[in-house]
Amino acid sequence: MKRIKEGIAALFLAALFLSSCDDGKTYAEYRDDEIDAIESWIYTHNYQIISESDFYAQDTMTAENQFVLFEESGIYMNIIEKGKGESVLPDGSYAILSRYFEIAMQERDEMFHLGDTLTGNMNLLNYPGYIVDSSWSLPMYMLHPEEYKVTINGTSYSAAFTSSYIMYPVYGTTSVPTGWLLPLHYIKPSRTASSDDVARVRLLIPHAEGTANAVKYVYPCYYEITYSLGK
Repeated sequence: MKRIKEGIAALFLAALFLSSCDDGKTYAEYRDDEIDAIESWIYTHNYQIISESDFYAQDTMTAENQFVLFEESGIYMNIIEKGKGESVLPDGSYAILSRYFEIAMQERDEMFHLGDTLTGNMNLLNYPGYIVDSSWSLPMYMLHPEEYKVTINGTSYSAAFTSSYIMYPVYGTTSVPTGWLLPLHYIKPSRTASSDDVARVRLLIPHAEGTANAVKYVYPCYYEITYSLGK
């Protein structure tokens, strides 16, 4: 929890710091650094990378430490749980509830360090692997998921936050990162409060598909995100 708070503070400070400095790097150089950071993360975590054709041959599922690379966007995805819905969401508009972790995949001395939690909205009381003392008082963003409206029209997906406890206050936009929407092509979210049944994915998202800050400052992030249907 401390690292989450430190990460949020770091993002605010970064906006002030970087607006007043220029290290002389070109966009191409930042992009090369990002590619190196993603490749290093994959190597360090020993991920198995598969192609989209392999992914479809596996009925759009992935093994435990297996990520599919979507060549067009550069996003890597691992599906932990597809969800208990009847099918992938058809055309229409839906309220989606998500909890997430956002982790820095790249070292930026003036902003954050590799592996820092930048932002997060995961309910610790309902998340395996965490021990929460009953005397703790959780901040409000831990008690409420991020809520956003997704509109699907064929292969077009768009979304905007309607009730945000972290993403909007930190990044100042209601736009949902486009990388968050890619899993909706494959998962089956439902209305559930069970951490076992909720759709859950892991993502490596390059800057162009990420948050407003990621786009502006050219850095990739690792995410774990849950998806369930709202009312």
